[in-house]
Formats: sequence, C-alpha cells, structure tokens
Amino acid sequence: MRTAVLDRIQAADPRLAEVVRAAVTHLHAFVREVRPTEEEWLAGLDFLVRTGHTCTDTRNEFILLSDMLGLTSAVDEVNHAGPPEATPSSVEGPFHSPAPPRPLGAWLAEGPERERGRPMVVHGRVTDCAGTPLAGATVDVWQADDAGHYDSQDPDQPPGNLRALLTTDQDGSYWFRSVLPSSYPVPTDGPVGELLTALGRHPMRPAHIHLRVEAAGHRPVTTHVFVAGDPYLDSDAAFAVKDALVVAPVECDEPAAAERWSMKGPFLDFAFDVRLVALAEVAR
Repeated sequence: MRTAVLDRIQAADPRLAEVVRAAVTHLHAFVREVRPTEEEWLAGLDFLVRTGHTCTDTRNEFILLSDMLGLTSAVDEVNHAGPPEATPSSVEGPFHSPAPPRPLGAWLAEGPERERGRPMVVHGRVTDCAGTPLAGATVDVWQADDAGHYDSQDPDQPPGNLRALLTTDQDGSYWFRSVLPSSYPVPTDGPVGELLTALGRHPMRPAHIHLRVEAAGHRPVTTHVFVAGDPYLDSDAAFAVKDALVVAPVECDEPAAAERWSMKGPFLDFAFDVRLVALAEVAR
C-alpha cells in the first residue's frame, strides 16, 4: 500500500513531494508497528477534528498540541543552529498576537496586576554575535500576569496588556517596566488537556517572558526568558527551557536605582541581552 501511494505523488514542487513522501512513509510504518484497531483510528481522527474545532481567533489548539508533544521544540532545534554566542531560540507558543508599539521604559501592566504584582524592570542590549549594538531593532514582548493569565484569557485585562513592540536605541538597548509573571497551566479544557490527563502529565509552564527580536541583516529570534527558581523549570510542559534562557531577577531597593528606572520603590532587576546571528553567517 505504501508503495502505491508513493508512486502517485507527482507534485511539481520537489520540496512538497519530499515532505509528503516522508510523511506517508513514516505514517504507514506507524500503522504497521502499532496496528491500531479501526475504533482506535477513528478515535484519533475524532481527536484531530475536535482539536480543529477548538481553535479560535485567540486560541490555536494545534499549536498547543505541537508544543505539548515537543514537536515545536524539535522544529525549532533543526531551524536555528548557530554559533554558541547567539541567543538560543525557543517556542513561540499559542498566545502571541500583535503588540501595541510602546516607547522604551513603558509600563506594560495596565490591568489589576499593576497594583498586586511584584514590579520589575526588564532591560538589556540587542547586539550581533560579536557584541556590536544593533540600533533600531524591534523587540516584541508578551507575557502572562502574576496570576498566569494572558490578556486573551482574562476579561479583566485590557487588550494588548503585558505586550509591547519596542525599538532599541542607538546603543542597542531596550527596557520596559512590568510585573513578575507567574507559572501557569496551558489550557486544559480542550482535546490537548484531555490528552495530557490521559498521559499522566501536568500542564504547567514555568514563569517566563516571551521576546521576538528582529534587526535588519540578521536572523530573527523568538525566545523566552525564564524566571530562575521556578518549580517547573525541569518539567516544562512545552519542553522549551534552555539553561542560557534562565535568569535570576535581582532584588533592588536602592533609591538611586529606583530613580534611574523611574520606579517608586523596591523592584526586581531583570537583565537579558540578545545576540542575533548575521544572515551572512546563516548562509554559510
């Protein structure tokens, strides 16, 4: 059967033919290995149908499924090889949406978390792998609040809350003010949640901030900044944690530092530099 299917692939696009041939080969091998019953096969198809029906404009259950099976991290791994000096990439996740442009130093927290959360300043520089500053780079930021909710999940948060599109200054620097995010469970009220339960897995992701950084002439990077000490760093449901992306925020209560960052009291200092790979290096 497999050979008959492969013989009928006559795609004009050679890459499409290669991908479909590989998919057919591996899927047929899966059937021969597992020997699913017809009921099991139909249950699997039903799972995929329900996964599609769960998707909305603000929720992509298929991305979530890919994340929870480690497939997104696997795709990320084969697509972002680079020098060790480069900032490691990580998964985008299912909660990205267009962020409002904001000035450097903006407060990203505009909902109730502004009063109850632990204030923090996140800052760093965007450079190339040699440390040369990249002025005018864009830094797309999104994060959950102190209760683990994104604006798309929480009616108490205004749209665009805890999101920002920043532009680095002449020194390649960026900075913003926000509140410390919390670890959180991925959505479990859909088919992916059912699968996690059936597999005996927890749905938790460690606390993190998402960044997507782009600069002319360089490969963009989508990455996380994970909060050191989070109890789920070693068992992230999305398999996205990398040691270089774990940062320990520093408790800061010095008046001079508070004045420098326009903070009114003690805060967490969160430093994270981003190094991008030049496109010329990628092509080699």
